Amino acid sequence: MIDFTLNDLQKELRDLARKFAVTDIAPVAAKLDEHHEFPHALFKKALELGLLNPNVPEAYGGPGLGLLEEIIINEELGWACSGVAASMEVNALANWPVILGGSEDIKKRYLQKVNEGWMGAYALTEPEAGSDVAGIQSTARKDGDHYVLNGAKQFITNGTVANFHCVFAYTDKAARYNGMSCFLVEREWKGVKIGKKEIKLGQCASDTCSLSYEDVRIPKTHLLGKEGEGFKLAMQVFDRSRPAIAAISIGVGRRALDESVRYASERKAFGKPLSDQQAIAFMIADMAIQVDAARHLVWNAGYRLDAGLKNSKEAAFAKAFAADMVMKVTTDAVQVFGGYGYSREYPVEKLMRDAKIFSIYEGTSQIQRIIIARELFKK
Repeated sequence: MIDFTLNDLQKELRDLARKFAVTDIAPVAAKLDEHHEFPHALFKKALELGLLNPNVPEAYGGPGLGLLEEIIINEELGWACSGVAASMEVNALANWPVILGGSEDIKKRYLQKVNEGWMGAYALTEPEAGSDVAGIQSTARKDGDHYVLNGAKQFITNGTVANFHCVFAYTDKAARYNGMSCFLVEREWKGVKIGKKEIKLGQCASDTCSLSYEDVRIPKTHLLGKEGEGFKLAMQVFDRSRPAIAAISIGVGRRALDESVRYASERKAFGKPLSDQQAIAFMIADMAIQVDAARHLVWNAGYRLDAGLKNSKEAAFAKAFAADMVMKVTTDAVQVFGGYGYSREYPVEKLMRDAKIFSIYEGTSQIQRIIIARELFKK
């Protein structure tokens, strides 16, 4: 049986997230964007409400929600501000290597810290290795009961505020994909250096910076998963994070649609509302189609993972389509608003700036198509 009806828990989460988005995030979104300000107060409130770290299992003090519930929350937060929503989602993203690969002791220690307010960062991308994950240069060599980490990471969300980083590095560079490992590194350890904060086109409330590691000594206990299985772990994380990020873009698209419907109903041209102009009405109708289609793809990717089914292809469907959707829908929203849409006095300008990054981070739209083609042509 196929059922798109939310259960009572999912409805409660949606309503809670929507109220938080409307009441707490939306009123300060423009200010956070203008000043490139990290939303510390919103993080604290989201933690109190149970909207932060939805993926932490109940056994470790978390809500133990599924990916579909995370998706539902993210859409609502994305409606208010995708920069804020992305920062909160990356906290969940950083939890995944710990949940999937950490020892029992590591999970107990660090997931409890997360429940108490610790923030995490996911450190995979490097200056010379974005889409080409195997191109990373960071290394971690064994030295007694430790690994010694050296390398640099780039464009790391939450980098300047995170208490811990999940860092990917080669333990056997000659083995390429089979020689990559993942480590939990605390910010305060000797040799961890936080780089400059990036000034970005959009999602300015989201903190992004470079990180470097100089002879950082990592206890062997902080290896996440098995040595040489870091790439496999990263791909498992992406199956979860890509639909979750795509859900934020749905929120942005929905906000652009809502603003366009409102403006077209109020604004008059040629003696009647814009909504009576077929050229505008059809544009907005297409926006609604695209937003709803993206939601179905994202929900399906989340449902499959929660049901224990392989979802790599569906996650790529969702990420690629939603990224294209949100860029088109926000661009059309600016067009509906005309000259006002190009002004910061109106919200759609920010939505369009925020939209572009969805086709870049968590795997570019081109990488998603490579994944899809690979899955289609498997023998």
